[in-house]
Amino acid sequence: MEQKTRIGIIICDRYRRCAGGKCFKALRQREGAFSRYRDLEVEVVGYTSCDGCPGGNVEYAVEEMKANGAEVIHLATGLLVGYPPCPHIRCFTEFIKTKYGLEVVYGTHPIPQKYLDMHGKLGTWAEPCWPEIVAPTLADEETRRAYN
Repeated sequence: MEQKTRIGIIICDRYRRCAGGKCFKALRQREGAFSRYRDLEVEVVGYTSCDGCPGGNVEYAVEEMKANGAEVIHLATGLLVGYPPCPHIRCFTEFIKTKYGLEVVYGTHPIPQKYLDMHGKLGTWAEPCWPEIVAPTLADEETRRAYN
């Protein structure tokens, strides 16, 4: 591994008690949205929730993460797969890019198969923006099932 990338992770507040097991497993195994770091060393410099709708902690948490060296902010998979998916995710992305000049990546761990199935039935990812949003977290079915 040649270069170290420092990242921050923001999770949905409805999962605020999440210990990050799936995210950190995916980071270790370089799966889901973390596959982009396959050949890089990664340091997590921040992990927090958005603080609930409409995401009041995003402004302050990202400022702290950037002060700790964050170059990339991951909006965790929970923001994509919850029912309903985060209605503010695109606003968070534009805000973080504009205010802090940081790269934003949608997702962390691969989408569990059970969520992919349910969102397919519900049609919650039918809007034109969602294929781009979920793309980094799609994986093969075997991997998705391992994250159920």
